[in-house]
Amino acid sequence: MTQAERRIFLLNYILAERGEATVIPQDEYSQKRLLRSLFNIRMPKPVSEEFTTIQDGYLQEENARKGITDIADLKPVQKGIYLWQGDITTLKCDAIVNAANSQMLGCFCPCHGCIDNAIHTFSGVQLRNACYEMMRKQGHEEPTGQAKITPAYNLPCKYVIHTVGPIVSGRLTDEDCELLKSCYLSCLNEALKNDLKSIAFCCISTGEFHFPNDIAAQIAVNTVKEYQKEHEIEVIFNVFKDYDYELYRELLSAD
Repeated sequence: MTQAERRIFLLNYILAERGEATVIPQDEYSQKRLLRSLFNIRMPKPVSEEFTTIQDGYLQEENARKGITDIADLKPVQKGIYLWQGDITTLKCDAIVNAANSQMLGCFCPCHGCIDNAIHTFSGVQLRNACYEMMRKQGHEEPTGQAKITPAYNLPCKYVIHTVGPIVSGRLTDEDCELLKSCYLSCLNEALKNDLKSIAFCCISTGEFHFPNDIAAQIAVNTVKEYQKEHEIEVIFNVFKDYDYELYRELLSAD
């Protein structure tokens, strides 16, 4: 089955599931946009074994085409610490960190540019289903500063660790800073509890949640370094923007 055939199958399946008679575009780009949008807005519910098989094949091929970066091929900037700029969904390590919201179900905004959207899109619908079941058992929204782990499904990493960062509205407070530190510690502890040897952190809370990038980077680096004094774990600081790369590069070259 070709990628085009897989994509058409997935589009028809989800559209039929929704009871919609949407005309599928002819060009590849528009089909991919529509499929991602449908993945994003699909509520958590079971899918057929055929859907899962075809979706998994499709996503694994799409992820491979983007290019996979293995932690084994990266050069540390300090002992046990890496700085890497790129798409976190292409990283092959034990776990990547998702900057989630308190629902913990992923981003429902079609084709939104946040990391939560990307991780759920390229992991597959199983991730939202797993998060839904986890949150159903918990019975309440996820508190800020804690973390939960799920399989990564079709991503090249093994696990996704989800954490809800603080939302900064107005002046940054000491509580905001403590909660962000707690996010990093909770993720590291979750990795340790599951015998993971490597973890990739995104820039938690600095996007939609408006935490100042420079202070967030300082908290991230300081927390990780303190943790590594007592625990052996490799950490990748994953950044997407040039501005964040320069912030981390300066902080990590200061020693």
